[in-house]
Amino acid sequence: MKKLIFTLTASVLLSGAIFTSCNTSAEKVENAKEKSIKADEDFNIAKEEYLTDVENFRIETAAKIEANKQMIADFNLKIVSAKKDAKAYYVEQIAILEQKNIAMKEKLEAYEVSGKDNWEAFKTEFNKDMNDLGEAFKNFTVKNE
Repeated sequence: MKKLIFTLTASVLLSGAIFTSCNTSAEKVENAKEKSIKADEDFNIAKEEYLTDVENFRIETAAKIEANKQMIADFNLKIVSAKKDAKAYYVEQIAILEQKNIAMKEKLEAYEVSGKDNWEAFKTEFNKDMNDLGEAFKNFTVKNE
């Protein structure tokens, strides 16, 4: 008798759990729509953050490139009074720095938005190249002082 009561109780509880956990087709569709909408919202937010990051990076880097242009102009003014041999060397070095600066600007302008992974790789490489260019400017000013 105890076994029969236990079996009936277990069956009733199991049946109740099954019926309450089952969703109708309409509920399943509604849940799927909600998940899809949430995923779309998350994607749009992530995309917006990515595009904002790209734009901010471009603005910051453009400012650095403009600062480099100003340093080049300053260098050109400083070398006017240099000796002929030194002046030739400085003109050559300034031309190299100017070409590197132009190349960095073109590289940044040529970048096309193509995904966050590509962006992170580009950004890392570009920052390294900008730091190298900054060091070249710094080393040039040390030699010029």
